[in-house]
Parts: sequence; C-alpha cells; structure tokens
Amino acid sequence: MKPDIEKLRKKYMDNPPEGMSSRDIRRMSEEELLDMDYFLNDDELDDGFGEEGFYIF
Repeated sequence: MKPDIEKLRKKYMDNPPEGMSSRDIRRMSEEELLDMDYFLNDDELDDGFGEEGFYIF
C-alpha cells in the first residue's frame, strides 16, 4: 500500500520539522519524504537512549 505522498507533503509543509522549511519539504523526493516520515514517527527506533543509568562520557 503506497501512502498518499501529496497528503504527507502537505502535512510537513504546513508544519515543517525543526530546522527545515516548507521550501525544503516541497523540494524533497518521494523517497526522501517517506524516509523522513518513517524516522520521525517510528516508535521502534526509540531504543531507550538517554535513559537513566546509561551514559557514556
């Protein structure tokens, strides 16, 4: 099932992630847009980094 790229693009153009602009989102390829969405919304990527008791200095 292919996500609706234009809806996804509009979502991020209306509210771009920190450090990006609507223009950046507009120029992204479909693959880049899907990758960004995956990394911003995938809970499996949250591996507990920064949890109490695990710090490397």
